[in-house]
Amino acid sequence: MDERTGLPVVAMVGGGQLARMTHQAAIALGQSLRVLALHPDEPAAMVAPDVVIGDHRDLDALRRAAVGAEALTFDHEHVPGELLSRLVAEGVTVHPGPEALLHAQDKLVMRRRLAELGEPVPAFAPVSSAADVDAFAAEHGWPVVLKAVRGGYDGRGVWIVGDSGIVDELLEAGTPLMVERRVELVRELAVVLARSPFGQVAVYPAVETVQRDGINTEVLAPAPGLSEDAAEEVGELAIRIAAATGVVGLLAVELFETPDGRFLVNELAMRPHNSAHWSMDGAVTGQFEQHLRAVLDYPLGSTAVLRPACVMANVLGGDPVPTTGPDERLHHTFARFPEARVHLYGKSERPGRKIGHVTITGDDMDEVRRRARLAADHLATGVWTDGWSAH
Repeated sequence: MDERTGLPVVAMVGGGQLARMTHQAAIALGQSLRVLALHPDEPAAMVAPDVVIGDHRDLDALRRAAVGAEALTFDHEHVPGELLSRLVAEGVTVHPGPEALLHAQDKLVMRRRLAELGEPVPAFAPVSSAADVDAFAAEHGWPVVLKAVRGGYDGRGVWIVGDSGIVDELLEAGTPLMVERRVELVRELAVVLARSPFGQVAVYPAVETVQRDGINTEVLAPAPGLSEDAAEEVGELAIRIAAATGVVGLLAVELFETPDGRFLVNELAMRPHNSAHWSMDGAVTGQFEQHLRAVLDYPLGSTAVLRPACVMANVLGGDPVPTTGPDERLHHTFARFPEARVHLYGKSERPGRKIGHVTITGDDMDEVRRRARLAADHLATGVWTDGWSAH
């Protein structure tokens, strides 16, 4: 508890953009967010007044971040579970707890648990040798999807292969692997929900996520063309997973929609998630405030949309990095799209790096998507991709 305000302190492990935006939400609630960051120039560390510099793999650093906090939570899932178990044994409230978080840290644990529960997942198998991949492909066909069991995000740690040639090399490098059937899909969806310590849930509308080179570029909310029955189906799926894993805070369930109308679970994340950034400007309660409410066991907020269509477009660093500065690009973006909500993360620019996002809401999804994409591309490159000019 912060003695100056009488309001809670929440500690967040990680100093990235998710912690930065959680800090923004904490300010509105009068709360204090303490950030454990590796470096003082990380996005959250540059703006939060209460920063602990330390490594998330260091128990003492975690203890320093947790002292006096009502809850310890995360902007990434890379904290060793054994350290979190130590903190829990010492009386620290950790949300999500280590047993829940393991399902977001270890893809094989997650796949096995969901399969045991009878939830829909692609066919999969653990890999200890190239022969395991050959045997799996003999049953399910080439190509197959190799995944690093731990780590990996934004397309990293995933390989679509037509033979087992790289398997031994990856295993010898110390990368634990699993193999999955390559799924024929129509599109990718995501459902994000919040769950409190006593099981209250609030589910955001299912969204469509658009990927390019394994990186999410756009989120369309609500998912266009998704029937009410299908939306209810995937929402209930997410609720079942949240209850079964015991997650407290936010849970993102990434899904494949297949041509035969099925939905298969692809990934889980137990933290604020890129697929719900749209909610900051497009829903009654944004995901970052919702995460704080959940870990503090406050009543959860409404997840209703504010407009019929909302598009979040990621700003990915241009290639090459533009010669115009970000302030000039922001100026011109606002001049053309005054309705745009821009969130820049304070990151240095490099090709393909997520440096911010743009959200636009409206009544027509196609038009909203066009405007959001143009705004994000201009912020990334300094060029209007439709050839528009202010002069």
